Amino acid sequence: MTGESPPSLRASLHFAGQSLVEYQARQAALAGASRVLIVVGVITPALSQAVDRLGADGIAVALVRDMVSLVRDAPRDMDALLVADGAIVGQGHYDALGALEGDALLVTDDSRASATLERIDAGQRWAGLARISPALLFGTLDMIGDWDLASTLVRGAVQKGARRLTVPQDELLEGRAALVESQAQADLAAQAILSRPVRGGRRTSGVEHYLLGPAARWIAPALMRMQVPAIQVRIAGAALAAIGLVPVELQWTGAGLALFLGALLLNAVADRLDALALRRRPTGWPGLLTPAFALLGVALGGASTTALHLMLLLAVLLLADRGERTARLKPWMVMTPGSAVLLLLIAGTAGKFALGIDGVMLATIASVAALILM
Repeated sequence: MTGESPPSLRASLHFAGQSLVEYQARQAALAGASRVLIVVGVITPALSQAVDRLGADGIAVALVRDMVSLVRDAPRDMDALLVADGAIVGQGHYDALGALEGDALLVTDDSRASATLERIDAGQRWAGLARISPALLFGTLDMIGDWDLASTLVRGAVQKGARRLTVPQDELLEGRAALVESQAQADLAAQAILSRPVRGGRRTSGVEHYLLGPAARWIAPALMRMQVPAIQVRIAGAALAAIGLVPVELQWTGAGLALFLGALLLNAVADRLDALALRRRPTGWPGLLTPAFALLGVALGGASTTALHLMLLLAVLLLADRGERTARLKPWMVMTPGSAVLLLLIAGTAGKFALGIDGVMLATIASVAALILM
């Protein structure tokens, strides 16, 4: 992945909770890129921080300032995915180019909507993505001189008759494919891109799938536009769940369960924010803290051996679900912390909390049996 950074520093524009170049790098990695090379004129602190965050997520990234470094670092045995500086396109187009072999271009028909894109012939313009073969890449690097790398590679691909994938005009009109130059344009493109289904969200089950998930999909884009970090939402969820333990200890079980349900919603929103930003969901304690507090509250509220055993079984199912070991089961077949909390809240409201504990225990045993037997 390469791009040229003009004085406006399009790469540093804010997009989906991060810099635009970081989002582009995550898209390239999802499409199968094994390494990301970012060609820059100046290495800024923001770019260095983006590289650190990408590296923490297992994405190999290097900043390249000259052609000598690019020749040294670019792989000679595989194609390169070229991304124009400031280009915003949907993940589906990255995946489509990633599945091809040899030279290929993402293009769009010449129109008023595509006037800001680079013209490649009388009828089409380059939409900001290209797959470049090693022969074309290194042949161009050998004679690049003072020419613009991206434009030279694209024109070389055109001359070689590269395969073309066309972006529909409606994506340009709706802002889901664009070449942005300002933060206002990036915000409009983000609103269009993030309104579409995203790849990379983890599978959920139970109430988290049928109730909390849809609510999170509605809430998360608004928080994303407000630049609220996922980690802050996750911390808020854990804090709310911890607060919920207080009314449970005071035997105000219904209030505590309601707080647990709200905390689990915040945790689902944080997961959705990570998915929108194409970040990996946390697999350690940050992602487990909120449901762990909720399960502890279930055990304290039940105040019985059955409630304690229920907490332990639900913890096993929670780990299996977050480890995606329940993928072969239907979402309704898995008892989750959210499902348990909601059922117990309903039972408690009806004055049958002890009966609710027994019912949730039976449903949890059925879920464990389905996980083992299926």
